[in-house]
Amino acid sequence: MRKILFIVLIAYFLVVIMAYFFQERLLFMQRPISELRLQEIESEYPEVEEIELEISTHKKLHGWLVPATDAQAAPLLIYFGGNAEEVSNMIDKGKFFENWSMLLVNYRGYGLSEGQPSEENLFQDARYLYDVFSKRDDINEEHIVAMGRSLGTGVAVHLAAQRDLAGVVLISPYDSISEVAKNIYPFLPVDFLLKHEFNSLAEAEQIDTPLLALVAEDDEVIPPKHSQTLYEEWAGEKELKLIEDKGHNDIQDGNNFWEQISTFLDQLVK
Repeated sequence: MRKILFIVLIAYFLVVIMAYFFQERLLFMQRPISELRLQEIESEYPEVEEIELEISTHKKLHGWLVPATDAQAAPLLIYFGGNAEEVSNMIDKGKFFENWSMLLVNYRGYGLSEGQPSEENLFQDARYLYDVFSKRDDINEEHIVAMGRSLGTGVAVHLAAQRDLAGVVLISPYDSISEVAKNIYPFLPVDFLLKHEFNSLAEAEQIDTPLLALVAEDDEVIPPKHSQTLYEEWAGEKELKLIEDKGHNDIQDGNNFWEQISTFLDQLVK
């Protein structure tokens, strides 16, 4: 019996060690972009501006600016993707936001962006993107909105806490990665192991920016209770849309999903 217990304890200890050292692979599922996809973007979306920004010596962020149809200084939507998302997939969604420019930049290690993703790096890069693009002549700095999905909601919340945004759109938001991880891995000492907390809840009560939260009723990755906890603590005007009969990966297939976001954005400008 003691021998069995010893073996179980050793196995558990090994699981804990592996969880600690491999957590970045679970949290940041880096996605490349193919040369074929780059060529498709160039040929199918000639109006889209390719973006390269230096973040340190020999390191750069890469992405795209989808311009508004209006030639004047346009409001800007900055998108922060999920943990397994290469954001060029969002380029065609610009058709839902014709009056807005949309900034799509891959996290470090995703697409052609260089470096390693981390909570600190994603937060730093979000602030940098805002600071650079808010100063452009073709951007209306008074109407900049952050939109995040899943992991990216934590980045959007951080940016809202650090910069003056006109609004925030959160798709499948969470209170903190720590609380979500406890739900998925109840047998692990998450608080002890986690390097990247993404504690959105700690910042929510200080943010008075208007919020639109879109939550999948059957989300199996970020259960709605985590979204609701964050929503309840949000200090500003807020609206939560529950997308019925949808899960984490197909929430965008819900009725009028993109139109609801477009309506929220247009109301901010008006």
